[in-house]
Amino acid sequence: MDLRLNIISLVGIYFLCFVAWLTSENRKNVPWDTIKWGVGIQFVLGFFIFVIPVTRETIVYLNDALNLLLDASEAGARFLFGKSFVPVPGSGPVTPTDLVNPQTGIFDPSTIVNPQTGLIHPNRLNNGFVFAFRSLPQVIFFSAIISLLYRMNAIQPIISFFAKAFYRTMRVSGAEALSGSANIFVGIESIIAIKPFLQTMTRSEITAILTSCFGSISSTVLGLYAGMLRPTFPNITGHLVSASILTIPACFVMAKIIVPETGVPDTMGGIPEEKEDPDAQKPSYMDALILGALDGVKMAVGIAAVLIAILGMVELLDMVFKIAASWGNTQVLPTDVWYIAGFKYLKVGIGTVFQYVTLNNIFGVFFLPLTFFTGVSLEFSEIWKSSVLIGQRFLQTSVPPYLALAKLSSAGEISNRALLIVSYALCGFAHVPSIGIFVGGMTNLMPSRAHEISSLAWKSVWAATLATLMTGCIAGLYDFGLPSVLGK
Repeated sequence: MDLRLNIISLVGIYFLCFVAWLTSENRKNVPWDTIKWGVGIQFVLGFFIFVIPVTRETIVYLNDALNLLLDASEAGARFLFGKSFVPVPGSGPVTPTDLVNPQTGIFDPSTIVNPQTGLIHPNRLNNGFVFAFRSLPQVIFFSAIISLLYRMNAIQPIISFFAKAFYRTMRVSGAEALSGSANIFVGIESIIAIKPFLQTMTRSEITAILTSCFGSISSTVLGLYAGMLRPTFPNITGHLVSASILTIPACFVMAKIIVPETGVPDTMGGIPEEKEDPDAQKPSYMDALILGALDGVKMAVGIAAVLIAILGMVELLDMVFKIAASWGNTQVLPTDVWYIAGFKYLKVGIGTVFQYVTLNNIFGVFFLPLTFFTGVSLEFSEIWKSSVLIGQRFLQTSVPPYLALAKLSSAGEISNRALLIVSYALCGFAHVPSIGIFVGGMTNLMPSRAHEISSLAWKSVWAATLATLMTGCIAGLYDFGLPSVLGK
């Protein structure tokens, strides 16, 4: 354990506030009360999560309970896709089979056939972790569970508790507090609860609400992220819940620094209550479960579509970079158009530069100083790998970096401390693909302010990015190398 890293994490909390202030649209109006209470709440929550034995063990129990849901979520997927794609929990590793003879290059299916029965032996078929079969069904299952819990009024009291706590301490409006606390459990649906107040909201309120949407994760994708890291970070599920709670006050701090409040919000006097239509017929518990599952299908398809589009575009740009990089390794002949035009050395120079230029490296460089101040490590290679993952999230969603983080951890290429901090820092929707989701959802509810919402979206994504990094700093501040924190 190196206490210097804990000190860097502590300094990083205030450094991130300073970075936010540098990008503020009104640097003279500093929300000191919000900063003081927002950071203070994170200090207290982090202390309970990582230091106090009772609450630290509570996180473990919560993690175990949620892991039961994760295991249960795979039952339906296993029925649809089979044990080869969705193995039974605890069944142990499966020995992969090479169906191609490495010496002859000939396809040989006999290695998967049981010689005694003449039938294919499914235990010899190891398909690895296939995202579509393992993670996307969990989105559907968790969406159904959250819908059912909402129908049973089990989540509303928790949201109300957090809303009152944020409102009374951080001096934010009631609508901001309610929407932010709801974001711990749901996504764009949190805005619907404050729909009557959207039209008259201030710029700062809109920014804070969008930031809390971008900065947190909904429970519907909790299983998606947790499932990818459970093999290397057994307690990840409970820590993702902790990260969701910690990030909301961080979102309010960053949003209020970047777009300070200059008006008087309509709901500054208290928490608005969601009014129910007494004549409206509520769905039954089974209907709520089914409707939630169907909503989860839409979300799963949306996630798959976004990944296909974004990762395809990233690969296309990287292919262009690779073509340019190849110029550095080729000889420019007199017949080459570059030679004729007199740009012989320019072509070689461009090729040399692009041997190091990729989208991952570009965003890795941008986030490098911010990653350092989370306190992940004092070794440059580890800081760089962590920075690349955080940069990936901004453009490619959290899915590819979480998968990459799991691989780095299982290969022993990053420390447990870096695993913990980066897991917290990646926990959020602070990425470009989410802009269309959240901005589109809010614009549909208040179309007359569409231009203003769009202009505040990028400020909100930036604020949410800083907020998730601040959450990583809190994890780094209280990380003293206890294996029980990770569950190892």
